[in-house]
Amino acid sequence: MPSFTTRVANLQQTGPVVQVQIGVGSALKQHLRSKQQTVPSRVAAQALIDTGATGTVVNPGIVSSLNLNPVGSVLIHTPSSSNVRCLQYWLRLHFPAGVVAEALAISAPLQGQPIQCLVGRDVLRHGVLIYNGYMQDFTLSF
Repeated sequence: MPSFTTRVANLQQTGPVVQVQIGVGSALKQHLRSKQQTVPSRVAAQALIDTGATGTVVNPGIVSSLNLNPVGSVLIHTPSSSNVRCLQYWLRLHFPAGVVAEALAISAPLQGQPIQCLVGRDVLRHGVLIYNGYMQDFTLSF
């Protein structure tokens, strides 16, 4: 089971954050290659592992950088709003140590936060998350 462990200086305050690379989903990647078209380069992002988020969320700028078209939409609820329609995109998340996960991600602003991605329970349901507050680290395995 591929996994990685990340130490965070102040895990309680910062949360389980990790640098990821976000790319197009594998189906689109294969399609583009079959048509001999350029596959967009991955985009670096700071991601928060968020067990409170139902789905994975990325800032709209990431979707723009990857030049993606939406594959659907969904209504979301946030602490400050309800029934906000957001577009969805198939993305591939590249974590440290070669750990990879696919997600039907929601594009929504993550304003006022030092992150560009929330990794939600849609991805976490396929893995094991160990939050070790005493050691100030976390491990994610798939």
